[in-house]
Amino acid sequence: MEPSYESRIQKLRQLLSSHRRILVLGGAGLSTESGLPDFRSDKARAHCHSTYGHPVEVLLSRGFFESDPETFYACFRELLCKEAKPNRGHLALAKLEEQGRLLSILTQNVDGLHQKAGSRRVLELHGNVREGICLSCGRPILKAWPGDGVPRCPDCGGLCRPDMVLYDEALNEYVLRAAQARMFSADLLLIVGTSLSVFPAGDLPQYYTGRELVIINRTPTPLDQPATLRFFEDAGQVLGDAVGV
Repeated sequence: MEPSYESRIQKLRQLLSSHRRILVLGGAGLSTESGLPDFRSDKARAHCHSTYGHPVEVLLSRGFFESDPETFYACFRELLCKEAKPNRGHLALAKLEEQGRLLSILTQNVDGLHQKAGSRRVLELHGNVREGICLSCGRPILKAWPGDGVPRCPDCGGLCRPDMVLYDEALNEYVLRAAQARMFSADLLLIVGTSLSVFPAGDLPQYYTGRELVIINRTPTPLDQPATLRFFEDAGQVLGDAVGV
């Protein structure tokens, strides 16, 4: 018989209070609770096919960005640029950092909600939608995505792209190595809102050398069996209840 929710929350509180190098590997399951869509979900995939005539993996790829930037930005704005507020999960992780117990957050999300909640030790594995760059002159572009059409550089008129990893692009090697190093340094790993099905982020737990592993995700993951604690409840609820926010 599975332990009750309350008993698992109590165990999680004990783990959080007894560790000082807590590492979080997070994904879309944290952001969906803030009202942001998971663009890898079946619903988002069906919408992209019906609205834009292509799968999301094509629409948000580097190749499609270069061949049809107008449609790329229409899809990009719809799926990734919605306004949202941090939820209890984001706030709980920010509180752990404030208490000096959080080593880092490794996030696959590009929405910046961890930073909005107050977290500073955030490594954005897939970049973010807050920033961009001009592909002609290299000028950094901030908040270039509101409105319609293709963003252009105010200096040279060149095409701008968001500072995020697109489909058919590799993760930044420095970012990936930094994430691996933090896995080695952690003494408690929380996997939150991710099924570990997107790579290479999904491979990062293999570098974790600690003993305790907690998984908070609504769908199964490959590491459910060896986990110390397993929650299928919403991440915001679990983290909020465990940390007290």
